[in-house]
Amino acid sequence: MTALTLKAAGLLDIDTGEIIRPGLLHIDGERITGVGGPATGDVLDLGDVILLPGFMDMEVNLLMGGRGETGLASSVTDDPALRMLRAVGNARRTLRAGFTTVRNLGLFVKTGGYLLDVALRKAIDAGWIEGPRIVAAGHAITPTGGHLDPTMFSAFAPDVLSLSVEEGIANGVDEVRKAVRYQIKHGADLIKVCVSGGVMSLTGAPGAQHYSDEELRAIVDEAHRRGLKVAAHTHGADAVRHAVDAGIDCIEHGFLLDDDAIDRMVEHGTWLVPTTRLADAMDVSKAAPALQAKAAEMFPRARTSVLAAYKAGVKIAVGTDAPAIPHGRNADELVALVERGIPALDVLRAATIRGAELIGVTDRGRLAPGQLADVIAVPDDPIADITVTRDVCFVMKGGKVHVQNR
Repeated sequence: MTALTLKAAGLLDIDTGEIIRPGLLHIDGERITGVGGPATGDVLDLGDVILLPGFMDMEVNLLMGGRGETGLASSVTDDPALRMLRAVGNARRTLRAGFTTVRNLGLFVKTGGYLLDVALRKAIDAGWIEGPRIVAAGHAITPTGGHLDPTMFSAFAPDVLSLSVEEGIANGVDEVRKAVRYQIKHGADLIKVCVSGGVMSLTGAPGAQHYSDEELRAIVDEAHRRGLKVAAHTHGADAVRHAVDAGIDCIEHGFLLDDDAIDRMVEHGTWLVPTTRLADAMDVSKAAPALQAKAAEMFPRARTSVLAAYKAGVKIAVGTDAPAIPHGRNADELVALVERGIPALDVLRAATIRGAELIGVTDRGRLAPGQLADVIAVPDDPIADITVTRDVCFVMKGGKVHVQNR
């Protein structure tokens, strides 16, 4: 690669919130080398657009959803090879939407023990296929009948789609330790655990705690001793308190948070990935009446709990839970967070520098010298109008252009 200058109407300094005009960004290889000043090397004039750091989605599952998915039937009809082929399209759509880094948070499908998200990460890193940088969790760790037990969603009869400890179905301290160790052995970058029920749980209250405190502490101990963080699907306020006390690093969803749980998260520095767009976009009209009732209880609270957490000082990063909203529509979460009352600049930070902080990296999230050249462009000022993030017209990852629509 040769030296390159991106020229645009402006670029966002994510730290100050200033739109620097004009936007001149100097790139050499896969890194940003400078901001402003005279153009160097080849010049790529992008016209009247605003440059931003590549977005980060901290809650996706690229191995689920997308073209050809047949809902819950896919649990028993789709083999790992088919899922991987579908994931190629999901990864490409996510990158082309401007999301250059994601956390793939926990397989809960039959794979024969293979960590498909780790394989997808390797293929993308090798340049074989297009996709975002992936922080992979391997298989989600969940108890039998827990929210992330795929046999629970369809109420399968016994012995239909049996899953192993290696595939995340783990009960008791010894099994959860083994499940965590297996994910780490085969390349997981973090651990995902199911702490409570959810909207689509067929049994039990959506906020009910699924793992015992002893099991949660064992999961956290195994992960932290190996330098990995733990993310937890958790809705109920009491379950959040137990997760925080066990040392969980990040709460996913947190729809039923109360003031005490929020205070506990602030005290411990626990992250929240709120996935609040689900409360508007998830179609439960064809779900069982009991599940529709859960949604009617949880979704209104999801629209308010995230703002309460933000005001209290909880650290927030953007996540969508795609495919719960479609792959490639990830920016809808940014719009939803602004609609909840969070300032647009803080939402943009949650999608960039906060995401980088959550995954423990310092090489992305800003348009600054030394950073990876993960750069996107939108047609206007996203602080004034967050909806322009739905119209990404330029995507560069590591100095390579993947989208140039202008």
